[in-house]
Amino acid sequence: MEIVKRPHVQNFIDWSADKPEVVVLTADLTNSSEVGNWRDTYPDRFFPMKMAEQNMMGFAAGLAREGYQPWIHTFAVFIYRRPFDQMAMSIAYPNLPVRFVGFLPGITTPGGVTHQAIEDLSVMRATPNMVILETGDATEVESVLDVAHSIDGPVYIRMLRGEVPRLFPKDEPMRLDRVRILSEGDDVTVFTAGITTEEAMRAAAPLAAAGVGMTHVHVSTHKPFADPMILESIRRAKYGVVTLENHTIVGGLGSAVAEVMAENAVGKRLVRLGLQDTYAHGASRQYLMKEYGLDAPALVKGIEDLLGRPTGITESDLEGVRIEAVHSLAKAEAL
Repeated sequence: MEIVKRPHVQNFIDWSADKPEVVVLTADLTNSSEVGNWRDTYPDRFFPMKMAEQNMMGFAAGLAREGYQPWIHTFAVFIYRRPFDQMAMSIAYPNLPVRFVGFLPGITTPGGVTHQAIEDLSVMRATPNMVILETGDATEVESVLDVAHSIDGPVYIRMLRGEVPRLFPKDEPMRLDRVRILSEGDDVTVFTAGITTEEAMRAAAPLAAAGVGMTHVHVSTHKPFADPMILESIRRAKYGVVTLENHTIVGGLGSAVAEVMAENAVGKRLVRLGLQDTYAHGASRQYLMKEYGLDAPALVKGIEDLLGRPTGITESDLEGVRIEAVHSLAKAEAL
């Protein structure tokens, strides 16, 4: 597996070169949001707003009304928690083209509850006019820019940073409201997004060897959620559906899949794996994924629950977990 170090940094600089309307705002997290080099390259298009997220939203709304395309770069929690009223009323309500690039989604940070965006999808899905994207690898980190740029309205991005794996070919970019089918089988269908996709891929070969046919659906667009392949993949599953998400099981991917199943009268079981209506604490990403059941072993157990039988798969059978250094130069998890 190729590991790409900080794929957003230079890619965003190159992408912005012929787009003078693109401006960047940060809230005292410039380098932590990977736009320090962008600032140095385009200093006249960069606005440091200090630790004043509510003001940053109003400022971005004004820029958008004047024909600019603001790209807010900060931690995900500082996009939807503190300044929600300003974001909703000044940007989402008038449907302005502001892009919210939210780093450290879910439990990708050891910063504890103050920095872990674990309910952002539920909040942003409930916000009218908001398009929601999530990157799952380096290819999507690079191609999400074009997707967001094409949308005439606000866009929220759950962005990965630091050392990011390339799971998908570079010539297969993210597409709006289109899922990726990573494996096919008739027994169970598994939906993943973001960092949980790599976990499901770890389990794919052992499940196949155990005779379990799994359709693995990778989601990069949380809203809209209308790709026909979603419903087709759900209907294909003989035993039921599992969702695995870096978020609470309330209001996120599991809820979106449940809505599709209910609205289309699909009478199958749904197992939602993720944070079970709880806050997480500060620790490494790998520890938290295991502690709260967001990893490959948890997925296998969820599938066994659907099947009603053990698969015989042990943790040693799963492909090795990729360990990221919390305080590496790429700052994969560190604040």
